[in-house]
Order: sequence, then structure tokens, then C-alpha cells
Amino acid sequence: MERYDIRARRIPDSTIRRLPAYLRALTRTGNERITSERLGQLAGYTSEQVRKDLAYFGAFGTRGVGYDAASLADEVRRILQLDQNVRAIVVGAGRLGTALVRHTDESASDVAIAAVVDIDPAVIGRTVGHLTVESLDRLEALVVERNIGMGIIAVPPAGAQSVLDRLVNVGVRAVLSFVPRSLAVTNPDVFVQHIDLTLEMQALAYFVGSTARTQS
Repeated sequence: MERYDIRARRIPDSTIRRLPAYLRALTRTGNERITSERLGQLAGYTSEQVRKDLAYFGAFGTRGVGYDAASLADEVRRILQLDQNVRAIVVGAGRLGTALVRHTDESASDVAIAAVVDIDPAVIGRTVGHLTVESLDRLEALVVERNIGMGIIAVPPAGAQSVLDRLVNVGVRAVLSFVPRSLAVTNPDVFVQHIDLTLEMQALAYFVGSTARTQS
């Protein structure tokens, strides 16, 4: 089957980021057919945005009738390559790393966490969810042995760049970083997503202030 490359097809990153929201809405609805308006309502976007995003990948619905929810969910899952048994490794078994592993265990996720590693001897050997924390020294071996394509970095800033470099060198193509700093990646085929929780909270503070100003 055809695979979609957002670089080759020049599909906006923002479109790719909205697809999981559409997939969640589609899998939660019990309707056999769903309109773009209803899908947008469930996912938090406008019907125009839904149609525009899906149009990048083909024609899936019928004007005035809508989409077959189950079929569209399968297509979106295939576009995201979630039908390919995507596996991830968590680097860092602290509070954040262990929380991610446990959350994935408890939720219906299409991305499976297949390994978790740490550098702390006091943590190595502990059980987190369905996994045993292994040594960071085993990172490359685990990526190869368990066919891992995604890395999740949850380590202190000082060691984050080294971890990213090792993940890239062993062939990981996508990385989610919770490190509160930007990391450098020179390989254009590797996509790194940075999530800085502190910056997110600071941005949200604006809306708290905005509410207070409205009420004053």
C-alpha cells in the first residue's frame, strides 16, 4: 500500500498533527456515517478544516452524505502508519517516563512502548507497567532487537543531546522530547517534537490573566 511522506507531498505538519484527533473522534463515534461538520465538532475543528486536511490524501466522503466512519478511521490509521506496529523506547525512568509507560499500558494506544531505559543503577531492574527498566547501555541493542522506530526522551537537559544523537545513529526516525531545551538534529529524515511543559503553562497563564481582566 502507498505510504504518505509529508515532506515529499508537502503536507503541512499541522495537518498531520490534527489527524490523531480525527482518528480518536472516528473511533469513539457509533455512527455508520459521519459528516465533516460532526467530525469537526468531535475533534475540535471546523468542517472546512476537516475537509481541507483529508483532501491532501484523497476523496473519502460523499457530498451531502458524509464519510463511512469505520473506513475513514482505517484510512487515517494507515496514513499515520499506525497499522505498522509502531514501537517506542522511553529514555528516562523518572516520574515522567514511568507515567508515560503506565499511561500507555492503560490506554488504547496505537503506539506501543517496547522498552524503557535509565542510567541510574537504583532504577535499573525495576518493573514499570509491563516492562523492566534496562540500562541505558542497552539502548542501541534494544532498538534493533525490538524493531523500535520512535524515541521518547525524558531525561535531564545535560544528557539529552547525547541520547538524541544515539537514537538518530541507531535509526530511530521520530523523537518526542520532554527536555526543556531545543536539541539539534542534523539528519533531515528524523523528526523531533519538543514539548516543554513549563512553556506551555506560561502560555496558558495569558488566558488566566485575560479572564481576570474581563471580570474586572
